[in-house]
Amino acid sequence: MNIKVCGITTLKQLQQLDGLNIDFAGLIFEPGSPRYVGDSTEKNQIAEADFDLRRVGVFVNPGLGDAIDAIDEFKLDAVQLHGDESPELCDDLSSQAEVIKVFSIDESVKDIDALIAPYDAVCDYYLFDTKAEGKAGGTGKKFNWDLIAKAKIEKPFFLSGGIGTADAAAIKAFKHPDFFGIDINSLFEKEPGVKDMALLLQFLQSLK
Repeated sequence: MNIKVCGITTLKQLQQLDGLNIDFAGLIFEPGSPRYVGDSTEKNQIAEADFDLRRVGVFVNPGLGDAIDAIDEFKLDAVQLHGDESPELCDDLSSQAEVIKVFSIDESVKDIDALIAPYDAVCDYYLFDTKAEGKAGGTGKKFNWDLIAKAKIEKPFFLSGGIGTADAAAIKAFKHPDFFGIDINSLFEKEPGVKDMALLLQFLQSLK
């Protein structure tokens, strides 16, 4: 199972995650986020660093040019799209980086496969997060994973939304042939953008 840690803001924390063999690190490019990295003074060092982990730029309804600029400036391996991005935008970006399309889930979503169908040919991964009014992620809350377990999906996907240290057993028990990894963020922070590496290490050990 792959681990993605989102909301990273410094080169040091990227280096620490790489040392823990984390698979993906999310850099948030939404200016309204307290974890916004777009104005980082370390962008050159981040771009030039040699990591095994994959750098993921997280966007909410970006312009094509803005997303491509971030891919170039930070040497992003993938983009994660958290808004109402069209399949056409995903297709355009797929020539520049891998694409992770996010779908926000609540009790109103009845058919996961119908929701994701328009994106099947233009994305590399899906990510399922908890829907909250006025927020594009970072809710710290879970949705009903049974909705995902019953869907076909047929593309690698991440589970996200309120995952913390107490969820290791539920993650290990979750079964789906396309379950690729988990995405964690706010419940592993000392403050927004500052991850608690000791807590993260404890969690990684509990997943074994």
